[in-house]
Amino acid sequence: GWACWKTYVGRPEADDARPWAMTVLGNGLYAASHFEDALSVREALLSTMRRIGADEDILLDAQSNVASAYADLGQLEKALSMERDIYSDSVQLLGEDHLDTSISANNLARTLCELSRFEETKTLLRKTIPVARRTLGEIKDTTLTMRKTFAEALYRDPGATLADLREAVTTLE
Repeated sequence: GWACWKTYVGRPEADDARPWAMTVLGNGLYAASHFEDALSVREALLSTMRRIGADEDILLDAQSNVASAYADLGQLEKALSMERDIYSDSVQLLGEDHLDTSISANNLARTLCELSRFEETKTLLRKTIPVARRTLGEIKDTTLTMRKTFAEALYRDPGATLADLREAVTTLE
């Protein structure tokens, strides 16, 4: 991470190598669980990408990385706000059948569930799981994670009924 950054730090902002070096650095810090440092790098990268006029899909990826860092730092409300925007923008820009849209729906659902917003989680996933199954397939990691989160929202809800618990089990089979 740092070696890559040191190699490309002197290049102009618009040089393709500089944002990639920032990405490598941010991802390396994130992988090493240095979430605060990763957040700083990811926020700087997002700011840079906005300044240089990066494509919308690239900005969505950068925003998603910032939201992930917020979530891992326990700043779930900040992550949630960003993830709502990312999901909405993904649907508009990429369409609901796109892999990145399913990933953004999954990220949003996971944060909603972590915040115990079970009804919102279930509503979102009832809409998006069938799309993921159709477009990505049953065994794609994203589809499986969405199903797991849906089951979790069902059984963690304090108002869960026996039917909800059975649905959670069926979802995971």
